[in-house]
Amino acid sequence: MSADPASAAADPAARIPRQIPFIIGNEGCERFSFYGMRNILTVFLVSSLLAHLPEGDRAGAAKDVFHTFVIGVYFFPLLGGWLADRFFGKYHTIFWLSLVYCAGQACLALFVDSRPGFYTGLALIALGSGGIKPCVSSFVGDQFDQTNKHRAKVVFDAFYWIINFGSFFASLLMPVFLKQLGPAVAFGIPGALMFVSTVILWAGRKQYVLVPPAPPDPHSFLRVCRTALMSGAPGQVLAGAGVLVAVAAFALLPGFGNFVKAACLALVALIAFGGLGVQRQLAGARGAHPDEAVEGVRGVLRVLVLFALVTPFWSLFDQKASTWVLQADAMTKPAWFQSSQMQALNPALVMLLIPFNNLVLFPALKRAGYEMTALRRMTLGIAFSGAAWVVVGLMQVVLDGGHAFSITWQVLPYALLTLGEVLVSATGLEFAYSQAPQAMKGALMSFWLLAVTVGNLWVLVVNASVKNAAVTTFIASTGFGVTAFQMFFFAAFAFAAAAAFGLVARSYRTRDYYRAA
Repeated sequence: MSADPASAAADPAARIPRQIPFIIGNEGCERFSFYGMRNILTVFLVSSLLAHLPEGDRAGAAKDVFHTFVIGVYFFPLLGGWLADRFFGKYHTIFWLSLVYCAGQACLALFVDSRPGFYTGLALIALGSGGIKPCVSSFVGDQFDQTNKHRAKVVFDAFYWIINFGSFFASLLMPVFLKQLGPAVAFGIPGALMFVSTVILWAGRKQYVLVPPAPPDPHSFLRVCRTALMSGAPGQVLAGAGVLVAVAAFALLPGFGNFVKAACLALVALIAFGGLGVQRQLAGARGAHPDEAVEGVRGVLRVLVLFALVTPFWSLFDQKASTWVLQADAMTKPAWFQSSQMQALNPALVMLLIPFNNLVLFPALKRAGYEMTALRRMTLGIAFSGAAWVVVGLMQVVLDGGHAFSITWQVLPYALLTLGEVLVSATGLEFAYSQAPQAMKGALMSFWLLAVTVGNLWVLVVNASVKNAAVTTFIASTGFGVTAFQMFFFAAFAFAAAAAFGLVARSYRTRDYYRAA
């Protein structure tokens, strides 16, 4: 009789699985492809695709398109994770959605003069990139077992490093290609890299460990929630209110152009009201489901409050590729340097700050008697993002006053924002994983990704509000320009979220749901 794999001892001599280089190569090319097109998108929209609009309207329209695209990227992981877990498995989901991704990149290169064609490409990329997002990192984990799991950390470190490596060079090179070679070539290069990425993934197909889709779990997150809601009227009334608000979102935002905004607002309403309903009568699920499953749902709902308070961070962070690029256009810079290239600072600083924090800063603080817990790190990270936006707001005031100055001043807000990123994003992923039992981890990670979607939704809401006459009149009375006012508003938004997060975190009792060795 063969030994139980779960009880197999770790082999100190075990090597990294030979299929891992295919996955790492695939990820490096895909990340270059994604960031390559993403980091030139705003500049291209303002300078070319939206040239039919009055010049004063182009920046706002470009931000709307950009953040709608990002919303889609972080909305479709729900679909990709569901397809992988229930039907096709991770590899096949990644492969087929990668082909959709390639088609989207091809549309960008072919339709640089056609808004419908270009927007179709963005939609396909959102579907492909978002759909594979929840599958790739877990596909890496599937390649390890009990005998070689101690090698997984090395691989995940390499995985995260290659993401930032691809992002760094994409941010540095693609703006130059856009200026010197034109948009068709500039968007064609990321398309070619995405095709290479897919070929690399396909080349290792015979070596991968393929974990089959899991059978339906009778005690899954959604099934426990459904049982709880069906157990009494109060929860059903709250869930029904969420449905009504969701329907109203589509009624108030009609048309294909508003579909993404309406869908996100509807989803937020369903999660918020449905979550309140489930929380109200979760005890009604006991007996029909194991206590562990019921407590797991309770834990997920508690974490959702924290995730909701993280959404303002994402509304600030993702605007570095839109609002900050537009600000950089008004700054002085060498003739060879493009505004979009400043974004290369972010991955470069990530690669420096993570080891600095883990090896120098956090140990020093611990020796001084201050433990940087996950929740403390995330509170500070949100606050650092607010500080970054105070700086860009002050710089915008100077620019609005007609005083041009060097783009190198943007290094300071980039450093503050990136420090916030490593404190929030990297910490949040680990925190989300640790706070739910195994059966609920997928649900909680999906909600973590949805926080990015909601954060970008706030950007669209704020952009829409400044088109209101009453709002613009109020902004004018403050003495600030619209852009500077928005920057200070987002800074205040982040500071308020950090304060609320810190207060909630003080009473939050952390759980440890890591599996036993």
